[in-house]
Amino acid sequence: MNATDRVDPALLAGNSRPLAAYRATHFLWEVSQGVATITLNRPERKNPLTFASYAELRNLFEQLRHAPDVKAVVIVGAGDNFCSGGDVHEIIGPLVRLTAPELLMFTRMTGDLVKAMRVCPQPIVAAIDGICAGAGAIIAMASDLRLGTARSKTAFLFNRVGLAGCDMGACAMLPRIVGQGRASELLYTGRSLGGEEGERWGFFNRLCAPEALLDDAQALARDLADGPSFANGITKSMLHQEWAMTIEQAIEAEAQAQALCMLTGDFARAYEAFVAKRKPHFEGN
Repeated sequence: MNATDRVDPALLAGNSRPLAAYRATHFLWEVSQGVATITLNRPERKNPLTFASYAELRNLFEQLRHAPDVKAVVIVGAGDNFCSGGDVHEIIGPLVRLTAPELLMFTRMTGDLVKAMRVCPQPIVAAIDGICAGAGAIIAMASDLRLGTARSKTAFLFNRVGLAGCDMGACAMLPRIVGQGRASELLYTGRSLGGEEGERWGFFNRLCAPEALLDDAQALARDLADGPSFANGITKSMLHQEWAMTIEQAIEAEAQAQALCMLTGDFARAYEAFVAKRKPHFEGN
């Protein structure tokens, strides 16, 4: 193949487009140094979700699969709370009047948000202060990393409103984070998981001072964004896909994934930087 035969990368990229200029409608959105920050911005109600904000979050995370300018994502709540879940008046109330097919459309839509979060290649850091309940707890659970505070209160309170704890993947994902017995306790009782307890259980990667939480989360996200983003995306895919694999299948899948990463320029850059005794500069390819 000569130079004139090369395929235009834009043709292969499909829906690829930068998202720095994206205009969010139902939350705040900002991109800086490769890190996107989503701020749930209804602090007077502890940042609850609505039908519209669910849908926009789902659509945005689907778009992030094709966003070359976003290398990591931070999710945070405005004020002193993360997210109180679905808005009682704007979601819970209307749900009791829907038909079964309409309810299934809603529950599938909320599940699609979690699937979009897991499929997008960017690591997601949740910065959790104060109330983190219901769907807010699910968004935290679906993130890759969680920073909390001592005053964080995380509750999977679906049974408190007469629903099962199996919401948006909780029965599959939460046991993998905190263990089967602990997940069972949270999902059966709906009780709040405090910040220090959550760190002990492994739900939180670490605790931060409330006033430093967002800065710490963004600093962590910048470190990830400065890393080999293509390889980070492969790591995220493998962490998710290997849940359904045997050990033998996982080892083979990782062999193929690692060989692919060895073809990247970032792998060569890391070696050259090591030889030159300097820090590597990764470019995500």
